[in-house]
Amino acid sequence: MGAIAAGIAMFGAALGAGIGNGLVISKMLEGMARQPELSGQLRTNMFIGVGLIESMPIISFVVALMVMNK
Repeated sequence: MGAIAAGIAMFGAALGAGIGNGLVISKMLEGMARQPELSGQLRTNMFIGVGLIESMPIISFVVALMVMNK
């Protein structure tokens, strides 16, 4: 039962991170198209946002391992 719960948790985290990364990157590209002079600042903010979004699957992986070993 723990393996199924871990798989569902990882699926949700990966799906959420994929959607979140897609939205962040698409909005960054829209901003760069509108104001090319801010591309450096937008790129920096995008990398910070993607890093924060990617922390969710990593935390979910750790929780999934804890659930499986319980």
